[in-house]
Order: sequence, then C-alpha cells, then structure tokens
Amino acid sequence: MSKYSLSNFPPVQLLESDRVLRSLVKAHRYLAELKGMARTIPNEGLLVSTLSLQEAQSSSEIENIITTQDALYKYQLQPNAVDPVSKEVAHYADGLNAGFQQVRDTGLLTLNTILEVQAILEGNDAGFRQTPGTVLKNEQTDSVVYEPPPPNEIAALMNQLEQFIHSSSVLDPLVRMALIHHQFESVHPFYDGNGRAGRIINILYLVKEGLLDAPILYLSRYISQTKGQYYASLQKVRDSNDWQQWIIYILEGVAVTAQHTTRLVEDIRALLQQHKLHIRDNYKFYSQDLINNIFCHPYTKVAFLEADLGVSRATATRYLDTLSKDGILNKHRLGRENYYVNHALVKLLFNLSGLNQGELSAPEGNR
Repeated sequence: MSKYSLSNFPPVQLLESDRVLRSLVKAHRYLAELKGMARTIPNEGLLVSTLSLQEAQSSSEIENIITTQDALYKYQLQPNAVDPVSKEVAHYADGLNAGFQQVRDTGLLTLNTILEVQAILEGNDAGFRQTPGTVLKNEQTDSVVYEPPPPNEIAALMNQLEQFIHSSSVLDPLVRMALIHHQFESVHPFYDGNGRAGRIINILYLVKEGLLDAPILYLSRYISQTKGQYYASLQKVRDSNDWQQWIIYILEGVAVTAQHTTRLVEDIRALLQQHKLHIRDNYKFYSQDLINNIFCHPYTKVAFLEADLGVSRATATRYLDTLSKDGILNKHRLGRENYYVNHALVKLLFNLSGLNQGELSAPEGNR
C-alpha cells in the first residue's frame, strides 16, 4: 500500500471489515454497561473528580511525566506546596474538566475547545506550531520516525478535522474516534502536549456522541501498558495506509478499559452506600453533602467541608475529627494543615489503577 496522506482525510477505503465489526460489538457492549453503571451513582461530579486524576497520572506517564496519585491529591490540598511535576499533571485534569463543560454545554467539540484545553495543559496560549523542523524520534535510537506537516499546513488540516468531527457519516462513532485520534496525533499541531490533548479529545468525543454522560472512560492506562503497540500501529497507517490494525487496537482499548472502569465504579458505588448507611445511622451530623465531600475529595480538609456544607470552621473540624477518631477517615498533617483521607476509597483508586494482564491480550488484528 502507498503512504497515507493527511490531506486525504477521512480515508475512503473499507474501514469496517468483519474483524472491525466484531470488535465494535464488544466495545459498544462494555461501553453501554459502563454508562449504565455510572448512572447508578447520583452525583456525576464524584466520578469525574476522582477518575480524572487517575487519567491525568496515566496520560502524563506516557509522556514520561511521572508523579503519584498521593502527590496529585496533595496538590489539590496545597497547590503551592507540591512539586512542579504534580502541578503539571494536575493541569491535565483541569483541561479535561474545562473541555467537558464546553462539550456538555454546547454539544460541540470545536477547534476553540481543543485550543483552550491545550492552553490549560501547557499553561500558555502559544497555539499551533509556528516553527518549522519538528520531527518525532525514537527514544532509544534517536532516529527520526515521523515528520509532521509544516506549520503552514496545520490550520487547514485542523479545520478539516473539526469538520469531520461534526459531519454526518455512516461510520460507527468509535471508528470515527480512532480516525480522529490518529489524524490529530499525525498533524501534531502543538509544540508540546499533543499526546495528552489527543487523549482528552477521545473522551470528549465519546461524550459529544452520547456514548457516555461524563468523561469517565480513559484509554491512557491501556496505552501506557501497550505503548509499543500503540506507536507501531500509529506508524503503520502512516507508512502503508493500513487502518485495520489501528482501529482494532483502539476498539480493544475501549472494551478493556470500559470493563475495568465498570468494576471500579461498581466498587465505588458499594463503598459509597456502605459509608452512607453507617454515617446516617451513627452520626447526627449526617448529610448527603458530607458524603459527597469525602468521595469527591478522597483527600479532604476543613476548608473543603466548610464550603460544601456551609458550616463554620469549628463545626467542619469537629465533623472530620469525629470521623477520623472512629476510623472512617485517616487524619494526616501537611505543613501546618491537617487533611483527612477516605482510606477505603483511596485503596480502591490506588490498587485498581492498572489493567489485569488477562485483559491485555493482543487485539484480534495481531493474533
């Protein structure tokens, strides 16, 4: 096959082969199960706030930006007291949430939204690449593996991509997502953060298409654990215009990640109900806002509870100290401030952050 040309987007060849269709059935099944499970938790923000930090960590890890979930939660408590790497990763969650709000409010995933997400990720509004000579290299050999288009072509290619995102098509939305991700990463429109921005676009597109109500399915963990396969599949399209392996890889990622996330959401729901019943039965200060606080903020503090419950600092301190003394929360010190950890929830989030090895079998196209 000939090399793929970015200007010939979308590709015109047959994309939904029998193998792709089989993968689509599985991906949609597990995605629908996740959407249904998420709806059993009344507070949408609870899942978004907890799972977005997991995604931020996994997505940044692909770019060799390494931090821990513990550091990320501490950054939420004291933004000025935590290392710069955690701050950078936390910007990912901020960009994701900003993009989600825009897509939910407008029903659109526009170029302006993508630019705003990128500005939050990088902490600047540099916009599209303007300097020529950008190349992507193999980290081990330092050899050039791909040269993205020059700056003078980027605006037209991104406008073309935006039109495709909102155009009608007979293609399945998940196939379209795979095409969008590949095209974005190949255009490589920004100086930095293209991988992270591209992974945010994935989830925003799923929300735009109504396949999920909130951004809670993240492929970054799957990509991180199959990184070699990810880059090889990306490059195979560029080299030989062979889309099947890439599309199946993405569909398998959706299926695997949806199954994993469904189990996690189910465990969070069970823990939420357990905490709710225990606190309601044993404490006069029980309220739904209190439950929401200690689940939206696995690491919470007095100021968070003051704001969420509309109570005084002394009252918020008394509530948290009482829950800590009874073992529901664990009390810790960070600088001059106490913070309180929902340790059962944190155990779920930290211990289930990886995919099971049995889930990471090779996509059908590679078997």
